[in-house]
Amino acid sequence: MNASPARQGAQLPAGDVSVFFPVMPARPADVIGFAELVRDTSLTRLWMGQSLTLDTNQVFSHLAGQGLCIPVGTAVTVMALRHPYEAAASARSVAALTGESVIAGFGPGGANFVRSLRGSTYESPLTASREYVSLVREALTGETVRRDGRYHVLHGALPALPFGNPPVHVGLGVLRPGMARLAGEVADAAITWLTPLPYLRDTLLPALREGARSQYRSLPRVVSLVHFAVDRTDRDVRALVLAANRMHLSSEHYTSMLRGAGVQADPADVNAGAEALVENQVFVTGSAGEIAERIREYFHSGVDEVVLSPSGVLVRHGIEAALVDLRAVLGELEHEHV
Repeated sequence: MNASPARQGAQLPAGDVSVFFPVMPARPADVIGFAELVRDTSLTRLWMGQSLTLDTNQVFSHLAGQGLCIPVGTAVTVMALRHPYEAAASARSVAALTGESVIAGFGPGGANFVRSLRGSTYESPLTASREYVSLVREALTGETVRRDGRYHVLHGALPALPFGNPPVHVGLGVLRPGMARLAGEVADAAITWLTPLPYLRDTLLPALREGARSQYRSLPRVVSLVHFAVDRTDRDVRALVLAANRMHLSSEHYTSMLRGAGVQADPADVNAGAEALVENQVFVTGSAGEIAERIREYFHSGVDEVVLSPSGVLVRHGIEAALVDLRAVLGELEHEHV
């Protein structure tokens, strides 16, 4: 899953560094600067999340049509929005159009949103996720799938492509040990979001290894999304954190994970939660060099790929300011290897 040799510039630390476009785009042009950064530097992959404005996979395909054929990933798309068969076909289509690898990441989504789509929540998000990821992976093999699950049913096969199946790896969003164990059992990648590094290292990674061992399979790729902002005189750090994470800090789903990891986050006090994210370096700020040093700690802790998200800066100060921060941190990461 490394960057293709034609795109690699200076060497990065032992691990891959990627970038996350952090908002639902209003125009395809919004994403072009991020895609060009991946094309022109040592960044490994462009990631996007679930988008209900312009569909994420269609944006990736549009970029390919503009000549920006780069590795991409989704972190993460909501399972209830797509049947596993269509999810496999869509991800494979992106890989075919770009000629590069795709990491298709999925997650069960918030309970209220799932209820609004299905009429009921998943009584067992773990079972729903196991079925979904397994069906997508099986469909991507091109073989006929015959499965009747509790939440998902699939009887069929994807039509063969004349040039074979391009590389698609299936990821699972991971917040807690149960989902980490499941990712170890069935996924190609485990994708973490807003998870403190000690919690990732001491709780999620051991659960991931346990799941992989139970199925006699290799450890999935560990992908960690890291929110960051370079400290500049015209910036209010707390405002940046809230711009990036207000919804998460207002959610019991995320804040209970943070509290379990030792970060004092309460949905009733998002301002205190924002300060706690900075204090615990979940939202990483400081000079570009200090941010780069924190990223290296992720690699030393067992993470394979760090995905940089400049979401607070982009929302508060615009796309170009976010790209300036990304270039600054990337320059620091590359510096010691030049």
